[in-house]
Amino acid sequence: MDQAPTQTIRDKTLLGLLKRRLIQATQNSISGLRLAFKKEEAFRIQSFLTLLALPAAWWIADTLNEGLLLLFSVALVLITELLNSAIEATVDRVGMDYHELSKQAKDMGSAAVFVAMLFAAITWLLILLV
Repeated sequence: MDQAPTQTIRDKTLLGLLKRRLIQATQNSISGLRLAFKKEEAFRIQSFLTLLALPAAWWIADTLNEGLLLLFSVALVLITELLNSAIEATVDRVGMDYHELSKQAKDMGSAAVFVAMLFAAITWLLILLV
């Protein structure tokens, strides 16, 4: 009989911790999005293009799967740009002096965005043309 109340207390404590963690994570995520929109021109441009792509995806797509593929390909570009911006901020935090490893990190982050954009463009072209 003693285990039932103890289990309930543990569940409530765990649930409270999860709720607080979820709230904090959501606040941090919103802060990151605001920061990216405020400081990163590429993110603002890609966000604008995403807003244009949303209705276009549903108009172009013949099936739900095609529409989702179009939207996910655009979302991948935004996600990759956020990661690239984080890499750039981290490298800049370490120092603004030129270092080959800093250049490599920034170039590879940029390459990741480029690959995501290529994937999105190919996805859109294939769905438009096929």
